[in-house]
Amino acid sequence: MSGLAATAGVPAGEFNDSGSLSRADTHEDVTPSEIAVGVIIGRSSEYFDFFVFGLACVLVFPSFVFPYLSRLDGTLMAFAVFSLAFIARPVGTAISMAIQRRWGRGTKLTVSLFLLGASTAGMAFLPSYNSIGSAAIVALVVLRISQGLALGGTWDGLPSLLAMSAPKERRGWYAMVGQLGAPIGFVLAASIFAYLYSSLSVAEFLEWGWRFPFFVAFAINVVALFARLRLVVGQSYADLMQQRELEPVSVTRLMRDEGRNVVLGAFAALASFALFHVVTVFPLSWISMYSEQSISHVLGVQIFGAFCAAGAVMLSGWLADRYGRRNTLGVMAALIGVFSVLTPMMLQGGTTGNNIFIIVGFILLGLSYGQASGTVTANFSPGYRYTGAALSADMAWLFGAAFAPLVALGLSAKFGLAAVSVYLLSGAICTLLALRINRLIERRE
Repeated sequence: MSGLAATAGVPAGEFNDSGSLSRADTHEDVTPSEIAVGVIIGRSSEYFDFFVFGLACVLVFPSFVFPYLSRLDGTLMAFAVFSLAFIARPVGTAISMAIQRRWGRGTKLTVSLFLLGASTAGMAFLPSYNSIGSAAIVALVVLRISQGLALGGTWDGLPSLLAMSAPKERRGWYAMVGQLGAPIGFVLAASIFAYLYSSLSVAEFLEWGWRFPFFVAFAINVVALFARLRLVVGQSYADLMQQRELEPVSVTRLMRDEGRNVVLGAFAALASFALFHVVTVFPLSWISMYSEQSISHVLGVQIFGAFCAAGAVMLSGWLADRYGRRNTLGVMAALIGVFSVLTPMMLQGGTTGNNIFIIVGFILLGLSYGQASGTVTANFSPGYRYTGAALSADMAWLFGAAFAPLVALGLSAKFGLAAVSVYLLSGAICTLLALRINRLIERRE
């Protein structure tokens, strides 16, 4: 706990021998492990919600909501709806920051997670297009936008607190903790879908089986809400956040005063975010349409890949502490560029090539995404860092990941898999340029 105590600006006398805040002073303990658990639970629940929807865009919605279209066009329409949450997310961040400034972090988090859980669970009751016509599409769009607004409000600042309070030589390790939520969330979502898809007939799955993961998402959000509220409403954590100046400011003020840092933060992570849905959501759609592999097999390979990604995320923490976070992110962006060039060959290489694409892609995703969060947020002035980190992530999701499945599938179906290469390569170039610009700015200042 030496990092948390020594760097948070709290007098040493307020900490007991175990490194946690004295119960006599705050009536509660503060430990890095508690923060880490809260971060992982929170992020895992959010990613689970989004992966459940992403997988349903391939397995359910094309025939359930868009049955009047071809399979390709129905999937593209589902991916268009998929992108709406990422468009709404920055708006949700702006609204949630206003809520927090007026009513507090606990209220903001409660409203956001309730909206996220209710929106996700609401999809479980979605009638089909054959039942209510275009109203089913409208309902899906509204619920998806609600998910995005809610996700914008789930930022609690705990990852920043954890990274900032860590010893300098361990900041890469602590920074990767929250990123573990991505592979954990994917494993849970894909495992449930794989079990249901393989256990039920196609008719049973499309009639009621697909709804179960959305119910599970609501239950997971309830658990995550209480786990995170226990942390963020505690006085000791509130004091630490205040001492670190991790408090919200208006998005308008942030963009006026430090908008440059928001843009750099978003583009510095673009390679990781561009790869994110290209290896999680896109392969399932492409392989199921253009190869002989079964859905269950593809999901199984992806689940294995997600376990590899979790290990790679942890490895990224060690690499970042040894070689520097920005150096690590830059090298991974270059490797993603190489991976992009080889993408057509792998996806046209039959079952073996497809499996290699998924597994290698997940490993690269873990190594890069593990350090993609907050790599350049140190550029923000202390009072802007809380909102700046949230909005930078929103912009990275919007520019890098929001349209990835739609663009990758749509362009590759029309122009070939080289389009996927161009998409990934552009993300890698943007990351390398942003890191270079950031380094030049630091030298001038």
